[in-house]
Order: sequence, then structure tokens, then C-alpha cells
Amino acid sequence: AMTGSRGGKKILIVVFQRGAADGLNIVVPFGEPSYYAMRPSIHIPPPRSGDVQTAIDLDGFFALHPSLQPVKSLYDEGQLAIVHAAGSPHNTRSHFDAQDFMESGTPGTKSTADGWLNRSLRAKQEPGASPLRAVALGPYLPRALAGTAPAVAISNLNDFVIRAGSTTPVVASSFEEMYGQTVDAVLHGSGQETFEAMDLLRRSEAAHAPPANGAVYPRGPFGSSLRQIAQLVKANVGLEAAFADVGGWDHHVNEGSVQGQLANRLAEFGQALRALSQDLGDRMEDVVIVTMSEFGRTAKENGNRGTDHGHANVMFVLGGLVKGGKVYGQWPGLAPERLYEGRDLALTTDFRTVLSEVLSKHLGVRDLGFVFPGFNAETSSFRNLLRG
Repeated sequence: AMTGSRGGKKILIVVFQRGAADGLNIVVPFGEPSYYAMRPSIHIPPPRSGDVQTAIDLDGFFALHPSLQPVKSLYDEGQLAIVHAAGSPHNTRSHFDAQDFMESGTPGTKSTADGWLNRSLRAKQEPGASPLRAVALGPYLPRALAGTAPAVAISNLNDFVIRAGSTTPVVASSFEEMYGQTVDAVLHGSGQETFEAMDLLRRSEAAHAPPANGAVYPRGPFGSSLRQIAQLVKANVGLEAAFADVGGWDHHVNEGSVQGQLANRLAEFGQALRALSQDLGDRMEDVVIVTMSEFGRTAKENGNRGTDHGHANVMFVLGGLVKGGKVYGQWPGLAPERLYEGRDLALTTDFRTVLSEVLSKHLGVRDLGFVFPGFNAETSSFRNLLRG
């Protein structure tokens, strides 16, 4: 009832795990003997009840890395759906190209100028849209938000608000003068957008609101990004799309198992997602969070107790509309003959299929062909991750 009274604007939050996260140690196929054969030193031990040093059973075949304990309750409550063996069909193992393809939404096509998230906003034209309709947390606009739909990058909400604070009239005149003199439409747009966004935030009390419902965000940039996204959601400033990055997933050497580098990244990742969900409370009914990484890692560990660049990976879809508590997707298996190019988890769900379902059922985007050109987003291929 609470959400209805606030207009219930639907919001999509996209989280990009930059560096190619190891999906096989994040959501562990412990029912798969090949997994243990190929990872003698970095595997996650199969679930044993009451043992925190083992994987957390989800469905008798898949289990979460123990560092993801904070999101297990979201899975149990039906808020978290997991899609395994998902990602981009393109075979590149270059971080740069693969991230570019996942953000442009056109794998294999480098000439695409804009990003899929920007196109999804254009596909759903909103006259008089808020200057804070699309926000990236960070110093620059990500590739996914590049394009003609207005979007702003904010590194720190407080600086952003304070900068506009007492000096707003001065800022206003200099902005107007600076941008009034230029004929560059793009520059004109970005300056004006930033100014309007600053003005809107300055007038919003909730942009300073502390976390609600006992939510505790982890220290570090990612926790800080999600905390600020929650503030924007609660501030009712017209946010529709938010984007946050979390780096540090490229573990070629000493990846670790239950403890170590990956475990530390996952602890922060899981705590931040859990805190965001708790902080938003009832507002989660209007929110969907999607996580993705440019590609997975090799099924086999390498000689340095790490993993190299792979292919398919795991995606999380989290929110009030989500039919969670389930691992979705067709599992291709890890037997040698089932591996992609003889070395990686094979892809059975295109990331654009997951995004298409979220965009259509959650944000109400109709023209998916515009958002993902050259991709046939058949509703029949949807995994039915969302109600509606």
C-alpha cells in the first residue's frame, strides 16, 4: 500500500562486475563431478550443514559461495533469481571488447555509438522526464548510458549537492553564460542536465537520508555507490535507471577458495546488495537489480591457482517483481566435451534475453528491437524470471 501512494515509479539498477567474475565459484555447481576434478586447489567444498567453510546449498545441485551468505535470505524470500551459463555469445576474451559489447548491447559490432541502457530510455520517451532519470555512480558516464537520452554521472552525492548549495545563483549564471555561448548541442545538453540535476538534489532532503531498516553498507566504493542509489530512490527525484560498477574480479593468480581474493570481493558484493534491499524495504516492489560481468573464467584452474578469461557466467536478478528462489537457465555441464572451445562454461542464455525480459516486464519498454538491434528478443525465449 505504501508504494502505491508514492506513485510506484519502476526503477532498474544495473551492476557491472568489471574484470570478469568467476561465476563457477560464485554459484557453485557442486553436483557436477568435473567441477572438483578441474579445480583441485580453488574449488568451494560442497555444502555441509552447519559448516561455514563450505558452499551454501540452493537446490541440491547449485550452491552459493560462503561469502554470499548475506544474499541467501534474499534467495529464500524469493527476491533473488540466479541465471547461470549466461552472458555474451561473442567469443572475445578481451576485457575491453567484451565490456564494450555488453554495454553497447551489440556483441560483435564495434560501430554502435550508444549504449543499451540509454536506448531503453529513448524507447520509452518521457516528456518532462526528471534530469535524474538516469544516473551513473562514478566519475564518468559508462558506455551503457552513452547516447542522446539525458544521463548524469555523480561521483559523490554529497559533493554534488553541496557544490550547488549556497553558491547556486553564481553557479547558475556561470553555467548559463558558459553553455549559452556554445553551439555544441551535446555539450549544451550535458551542462544543462547537470545543473538541473544539482538543483533538484539540492532541494531534496532525502538525498542526505541515512540508511533505513538497520541496513549496513560495506565500506568501499561499491557499498557507497549502492547507498547513494538508495538515497536517490527514496528521494523521489524521478530516477528510472541507475548504474554502478564494482571492479577487482580478474583473478589470474591466487584466486583463493572459501577465503582469499574472490571471497573478499564477494563479501563486499553480497553485503552491498543485501544492504540496498534492506534499505529500500517496501520500495523494492518497484525496483529490479541486474548484475553482470563481461565474461566468466576458465573451468579449469591455471598453474597459478587462478583462472583465465572464459566465456559464460552467472547473472543475478533481484527485486520485488522477481520470481526468485531458483537457479534459471539450461545447465550445459562441465564434462570436457560440453565445454565451450574445450575450456569454458558454454553459453545457454544470452544476456540480452535477460535484459529484454526485465526491460519489457519491469520498465514497460515495448520496442526491444530498438534497444538490441540485430537481436530477436522472442518473448518465448524469456526465462520467466519476473511476474507479469
